[in-house]
Amino acid sequence: MKTPAREVAKRINDLKDNRRFSVRSKQLPTWCPGCGYFGIHQGIGDAIQELGLKHHEVVAISGIGCSGRYPFFANTYGLHATHGRSLPMATGLKLGRPELTCICVGGDGDGLGIGGAHLPHAARRNIDLTYVLFDNSIYGLTKGQPSPSSQVGLKTKASPQGNAFRPIDGTLMALSYGTTFLARCFAGDPVGIKEAMMQAIQHPGFAMLHVYSTCLTFDKSYKTWDNLHEWIHPLPEGYDPTDRAAAMTHALEDQFSTGLIYKEG
Repeated sequence: MKTPAREVAKRINDLKDNRRFSVRSKQLPTWCPGCGYFGIHQGIGDAIQELGLKHHEVVAISGIGCSGRYPFFANTYGLHATHGRSLPMATGLKLGRPELTCICVGGDGDGLGIGGAHLPHAARRNIDLTYVLFDNSIYGLTKGQPSPSSQVGLKTKASPQGNAFRPIDGTLMALSYGTTFLARCFAGDPVGIKEAMMQAIQHPGFAMLHVYSTCLTFDKSYKTWDNLHEWIHPLPEGYDPTDRAAAMTHALEDQFSTGLIYKEG
């Protein structure tokens, strides 16, 4: 029995609009069971759906590392860049195709290590794209070396005597470089990620989400689920996200508050 022409037309329109279809691709995520990146994936996807963005007008750009796999798991266009180069690639893509929604993702090694020199320039140029920093403070894909955001003393197989170097704070970096929208989120709160992501996508300029996550395979002592659930808390009542200097002071004093850290008025 043939499908009625009206039903065929309806299905075609649905495919063009994509609002009724999941942002998850047919490729199942290969992250470790219990990884915080599942929550980030859920939050980003829910934001795309709730905003009604057409999937073929969204591009996910990633570098290397566990976060680098993200474009394979999203039912959008994707671009897999080299290690640390997701922001330059996203900048070029946005300049060439300004009508597209560009979502750039990277881990703490990708964004604060080898790609650390690209964050200030993306921020100061205020390119209209959204950057999501997956920060689990360890190199997960390459088996657990300390990353730029690892705490002093963190012991791994690659640092049996403890990490000797002070960590980089992605929130403070972004604020000092002039980011015009910055939210700090928790991978265990996909609803909070969704809400921050919706605001970030709609922000007309460079927007960044600094998302705390965990690597339950290689980090047994620092950013564990138990510790993060204990440490994470919302920004205090009356907090003013339009004051950059106050935001920097707060970030120095309180590393684990989540919410809208700064938004340029």
